Amino acid sequence: MTNTTFASLGLAEPLLRALSARKFEIPTPIQSDSIPSLLVNKDLLGIAQTGSGKTAAFTLPMLQHLSAQQIRPAPFVARALILAPTRELALQIDETVRALSVNLRLRTVVIIGGASRYKQVEGMRRGADIVIGTPGRVCDLMQTRELQLGAVTRFVLDEADRMLDLGFIKDIRRIVAALPAMRQSCLWSATMPAEVASLANSLLRDPVRVEIARKEETAPKIEQFVHHIPQSGKQSLLLSMLQDAAFSRVIVFTRTKHGANKVAGVLEEKGIQVNAIHGNKSQPQREKALRDFRSGRARVLVATDIAARGIDVTGISHVINFDLPAEAESYVHRIGRTARAGAAGTAIAFCDSSERGTLRQIERMMGTPITVVGDAPPPMDHRHAQPKRPSAPGQAQRRRFGNNRPKGGMRSAA
Repeated sequence: MTNTTFASLGLAEPLLRALSARKFEIPTPIQSDSIPSLLVNKDLLGIAQTGSGKTAAFTLPMLQHLSAQQIRPAPFVARALILAPTRELALQIDETVRALSVNLRLRTVVIIGGASRYKQVEGMRRGADIVIGTPGRVCDLMQTRELQLGAVTRFVLDEADRMLDLGFIKDIRRIVAALPAMRQSCLWSATMPAEVASLANSLLRDPVRVEIARKEETAPKIEQFVHHIPQSGKQSLLLSMLQDAAFSRVIVFTRTKHGANKVAGVLEEKGIQVNAIHGNKSQPQREKALRDFRSGRARVLVATDIAARGIDVTGISHVINFDLPAEAESYVHRIGRTARAGAAGTAIAFCDSSERGTLRQIERMMGTPITVVGDAPPPMDHRHAQPKRPSAPGQAQRRRFGNNRPKGGMRSAA
């Protein structure tokens, strides 16, 4: 369809060498559309989901500009700032920045909550070309003047919709107020609700708008199934599924932190290698959980929505929504953890009677019903109607899957 290469986008030779070393040769659509505008100092509004290549899209032009200026930052001063909504996403962005800047002499400091503040301050003592941080800790260091933003020339706000969901709007406005007026700004979001549009209008000057069509958010290679089952039967159904080796690398999403711990505890009692990740976990615990999951030491990761975006782990065979999310849009981000880089994957939802309204919202948003496995739910026309009691979990599982069993593992994608 296109002969576009990274070289044709105008990137410098050190960056091209770094891309080649990582076997990145053909830019993604979001990269092709974004990089030329960012290289000529335009502000940018990017609408793209995780997995589209947006991190490299904003990182490569930033690295090229900072490297060309050859300015040594003063103590506690940052030249560029990237804000992310979660610690995990900040660390993932840092990993990408370091890989792409391997041939450049640039310093990166990560400033996130749940990690050593002392080490972050020591990192800033020498100044930083790029600071990657979460809003709370960035504001903390700003207040003590251990992070100074008056020299920032490049600013990126990643996953703005998630930022607002997590209540960071006041912190974001404090940070933006500390930035110089003359800067390049990028705002990235998977969705564009009115609040994000308002933030973009206040942050960006005559921005280029780059958008990946929303229909791509739900990957065509994700098979989706729903089981209508009471809350009391969900644990048994999950355990039954995990007896199948085809469920080789699985994320299980729960709605609450307590629910994540409870499900992880049940699986661990049954001898299944599992870790949980949520907001009450310390940063070292969260990093270890992700390392174990990536390496295969843990077969199952039980998570709240904190892991729904920004966690890019290849080879996830199944995403199981033990609880449906509170918001329909979160479902799309959850299931997007599988079927990465063109591979196939399976998403399975457990839906009890109280979640059927959310399920309808999800299906309306996607424009298609999710395949029901097993019995359809009973009608709930009356306020006190109760769903029919299912068969014993083993029998129900055999009948539900039958010859229409959700397909198993997927090949890992680079």
